[in-house]
Amino acid sequence: MSVEIKFYFDFGSPNAYLSHLVIPAIEERTGEKFIYTPVLLGGVFKMTNNVSPAISLQGIKNKPEYQQLEMQRFLKKHDIKNFQYNPHFPVNTLQIMRGAMVAQRAGFFEKYINDMYKNMWAEPKKLDDPEVITAVLSESGLPVEDIMKGIQDPSVKQELITNTEAAVTNGVFGSPSFLVGTELYFGKDRLREVEEEIESQKV
Repeated sequence: MSVEIKFYFDFGSPNAYLSHLVIPAIEERTGEKFIYTPVLLGGVFKMTNNVSPAISLQGIKNKPEYQQLEMQRFLKKHDIKNFQYNPHFPVNTLQIMRGAMVAQRAGFFEKYINDMYKNMWAEPKKLDDPEVITAVLSESGLPVEDIMKGIQDPSVKQELITNTEAAVTNGVFGSPSFLVGTELYFGKDRLREVEEEIESQKV
C-alpha cells in the first residue's frame, strides 16, 4: 500500500535543508516518495505564536551549545559536507518560496528546490535580494523572467498562503515537518521515526 508523505519545507530552515539531503536515501530504502510542500515559515510562526530558535534560545545557558553538538552529530552520521551557515541569516524567503510555487506549476520543481537549497546552505547567498535571486536563477539555467513574473501572480501568492494554512491545520508549527498519513513528525532528528512509520503503514 502506498503511503502519502508530506514534507513541509521553507528554504530558510537549515534543518529542512539537511532533511532534504537525507530524504533520497529514505525514499530508496522504503520505495516511497516524499511530497515536497512549500510553506512560509514566517506565516507558520505567526499563526502558531511560535518563534525561530535564534530567538527562543537567546539567554539560555548550554542549550544552544548542545544543539550545535547535535548538528555536528547529524552531519557526521549522514556524511554531509556540503553545508555551511548562511552569513546573511535570517533571510526573508517570501520571494523564493513563491518561486517554488511557480516552479511546481511549471514542471521544474525538483531542479528549483535543489538549486535554491544549494545557494542558501551549501554556497550561501543573500536570497532575499532580487538581484541575487535573478543571478542565481540565470546561473542555474532556470527561466528567470517567468519566475520573477510568476512570484507576483496573485494566485501564486494565495497558493502559498493556502499551503501554509493547511500545514498549520495539520498540526505544523515549524519546519522541517513530516506528515506520514495522518502522523506528524517535527525536526530532522525524527527522520528515523518517519522511516519507521512509513514502513509500518505499508503493511
